[in-house]
Amino acid sequence: MNTEIFDALRILEKERGIPMNFMLEKINKAIVTACKNSYDGNEDVVINIDENTGKFEVYLKKTVVEELECKGREITLQDARKIDVNAAVGEQVAVPLDTKEFGRIAAQTARNIIRQGIRDGERSQLTQEFQHKQHEIVSALVERIDDKTGAMTLRIGKAESTLPKSEQIGNENVKEGDHIKIYISDVREGDKGPRVMISRTHPDFVRRLFEIEVPEIGSGVVEVKAVSREAGSRTKLAVYSNDENVDAVGSCIGTHGARINEVLKELGGEKVDIIEYSDEPQKFISAALAPASVIKVEFNDETPNACRATVPDNQLSLAIGNRGQNVRLAARLTGWKIDIKPESGFYGDNKE
Repeated sequence: MNTEIFDALRILEKERGIPMNFMLEKINKAIVTACKNSYDGNEDVVINIDENTGKFEVYLKKTVVEELECKGREITLQDARKIDVNAAVGEQVAVPLDTKEFGRIAAQTARNIIRQGIRDGERSQLTQEFQHKQHEIVSALVERIDDKTGAMTLRIGKAESTLPKSEQIGNENVKEGDHIKIYISDVREGDKGPRVMISRTHPDFVRRLFEIEVPEIGSGVVEVKAVSREAGSRTKLAVYSNDENVDAVGSCIGTHGARINEVLKELGGEKVDIIEYSDEPQKFISAALAPASVIKVEFNDETPNACRATVPDNQLSLAIGNRGQNVRLAARLTGWKIDIKPESGFYGDNKE
């Protein structure tokens, strides 16, 4: 019987990834609970388990008495001396138990606790697995798409998670059975297992895509300094090279645009501007307003983190962007509040 228990635990560890020590703790708890239910609330239990030898022994401590009143907690002197010849009234002896004697209710209690232990172990494994993948991109299988809400139910390894419509990119043409990439933004412990917060609209989704496609980013030669994004429409990515011989922007674009095109495929037509980062605010802000050209950037000492960028008259609309998108993304990317001014001198209310 003992060998069967340990064999079962080894199979559980191999097939489900639940450590044997974890399950042994649950078995200990199950035995204590079973003793408490079967022996008048007595939970003074000694359990010896040795997986190497197959040893599995359970002892229930009982008080030696002259006259038995509580069978679950007491033992007569005569019976005690069959276990320990030196036993005396008032002392305790460890009575060896056969777990088969626990009875139907005790056995059911033990089974329930062990089953719960298996569920807890699987949840713990899943939580650890996803915590290791937090802030990373993983592949997921689309199992269901809700016709009303558009939310996708995804299978990620052994776990299920929901990708709300708000976390999807525009009007993606995704079907049930497709595999898509998602970004794990957070992992929280829930009553029914880990709650995996996933997204395709998070700015770091684009950051991670470039890390996958651009070896120079993975090696640290090129750094992604900042990302600003309006998912499904446009992203601005600021990059910097730690090696003067390596072009940060060129590395991200790749030969004939090979690298950036792989990212764009995943983003479903979303535009991406690759911008060279600079510690000099004037240079960084000018670059961030691309594709517009910037004549000059002026700063106001009375208003912290605010500036005015002057652009050619014929590029005013380009600098501002559709509904202010270009200047809005540039402001988020740089951390500066940017006003756009045409070279002719007319100054509107285009502020971010």
